[in-house]
Amino acid sequence: MTDASSPRTPRRARVRAPQLTGKGGWLNTGGKQYTLADLRGRIVILDFWTFCCINCLHVLDELRELEEKHRDTVVIIGVHSPKFVHEAEHQAVVDAVERYGVEHPVLDDPELATWKQYAVRAWPTLVVIDPEGYVVAQHAGEGHAHAIERLVAELETEHAAKGTLRRGDGPYVPPEPEPTVLRFPGKAIALPGGTFLVSDTTRHQLVELAADGESVVRRIGSGARGFGDGTADSAAFNEPQGLVLLDDGSVVVADTVNHALRRVDLGTGAVTTLAGTGRQWMQGEPTSGPAREVSLSSPWDVAWWQGKLWIAMAGVHQLWAYDPDTETVAVTAGTTNEGLVDGPGPEAWFAQPSGLAATADRLWLADSETSALRWVDLDGAVHTAVGTGLFDFGHRDGAAEQALLQHPLGVTALPDGSVAISDTYNHALRRYDPATGEVTTLATDLREPSDAVLDGDEILVVESARHRLTRLRLPEEAVRVESVAHRTQRAATEVAPGELKLDVIFQAPAGQKLDTRYGPSTRLLVSATPPELLITGEGVGTDLNRTLTLNQAVAEGVLHVSAMAASCDDDPSNEYPACHVHQQDWGVPVRLTVGATDRLPLVLAGMDDRDA
Repeated sequence: MTDASSPRTPRRARVRAPQLTGKGGWLNTGGKQYTLADLRGRIVILDFWTFCCINCLHVLDELRELEEKHRDTVVIIGVHSPKFVHEAEHQAVVDAVERYGVEHPVLDDPELATWKQYAVRAWPTLVVIDPEGYVVAQHAGEGHAHAIERLVAELETEHAAKGTLRRGDGPYVPPEPEPTVLRFPGKAIALPGGTFLVSDTTRHQLVELAADGESVVRRIGSGARGFGDGTADSAAFNEPQGLVLLDDGSVVVADTVNHALRRVDLGTGAVTTLAGTGRQWMQGEPTSGPAREVSLSSPWDVAWWQGKLWIAMAGVHQLWAYDPDTETVAVTAGTTNEGLVDGPGPEAWFAQPSGLAATADRLWLADSETSALRWVDLDGAVHTAVGTGLFDFGHRDGAAEQALLQHPLGVTALPDGSVAISDTYNHALRRYDPATGEVTTLATDLREPSDAVLDGDEILVVESARHRLTRLRLPEEAVRVESVAHRTQRAATEVAPGELKLDVIFQAPAGQKLDTRYGPSTRLLVSATPPELLITGEGVGTDLNRTLTLNQAVAEGVLHVSAMAASCDDDPSNEYPACHVHQQDWGVPVRLTVGATDRLPLVLAGMDDRDA
């Protein structure tokens, strides 16, 4: 037995790790199936993710450096745990693994078997298993790579001394590349000369296509993942998405994983950086200021509207804008809380806004995680045309208040005032007409459409998972589709009706303490879908513990919880200690069951190295 008092073996609670099971099998292993016993002697990090989730995509990028640095001791395994029905399709998971450059084994778990075995409650969640097969840490949310790297270093030292660490090559086997012209394209725009510019996302390039939408005119970007300005051949992007053509003939690109806006001179192909620092924005950082000095977070699309460049900031569930006159950026709508709340811009909630389209009096947006079509009016207020919340989705035409979408990523303004919706996970192009309030289906059998661009009386749809643009005639007779509605596959937490004790558990990281110099250092925001689920307990407070009263007349719903804590370095000799902000949002599906638990604990993990 390990001597817990030894300085080389830190005291750490250990629980035997459950086995890894998933009906979809393993990806990125060359066809081999693995058990935890096969990985004994390695440090295993399980990444519970789903490919719709922007926070999960952030974690994939956070883990890249750790994965490379500790490749001979650490095995990262993605456990794909779907939210949407489409995400339970095996081919969709195969596509996502390639689309996002996942370079470690992935277990496809469509029935959430391993998710349940590890009692996971949120996307994303990271679980660390030591070389002897014990769980030694679990972190929900993003921003934990630094803390995990320190734990990995401790485990390497400890188990090397014990003789239980096994070094060597991991089980990752890369798939064979496919020779397509485009690879998981994201967005497209029409250029003045009749050609089209497409963001070739997985190849980290922009591709100009001829008027036929197929022949390559030129490529912009080196094709290597990176962040660098320069010529058309040398500049580097990182999973670019949205595009907008400006009046001066240049194009602005939402360079998503670089957390930046880039400007492309169409004449020379030269690329410069317009906004962003190349680092992801974190809670506590400035949300306005000089564009090159303020960090962004996964900008997914851009649109020119009302004299400014509007940005769908998917990573923080907000809309921002770039002002070309002052060369500054600022938040225009959204609180960073994830959900569907209309109202004045500063009070509205979004959930991964991913597509924008501007008309004279409205800015339309595809709010992907709420499966919603929304719009901003000239006064900056936010409205919802289609969609009801985070966990309701499907394919249903008809009146907008009854219609359903499934994770749309794109929206396109049509000449008659209606809009086309790239209904990504329904593999369909839909249409919403504000004049009638009706939603119809224009075309199906598309494969993950992510955008569409007008070309006269035709429309070119970006079929992302078919790696091409597909031309359709407008108007097109609607395709009759059976109405299907879904709720998330994530299992609901059974809680008792009446009083429910919500406890957000937070412990400041080692060497830090809660910052109480200027008043309370914690904040808790609670709401519910439907709102009637909560009789009392809704709203904002400074205590991380709260008693909620649940309405026994509401059988089930979702509790939306957002918690924040601020901590500072605990060093009495330092007059100006570095301070840190820790935040986590949860959407917890609950089912009211008599006799079930009356307590809901949620862990707000301290995220080291995130300076406020």
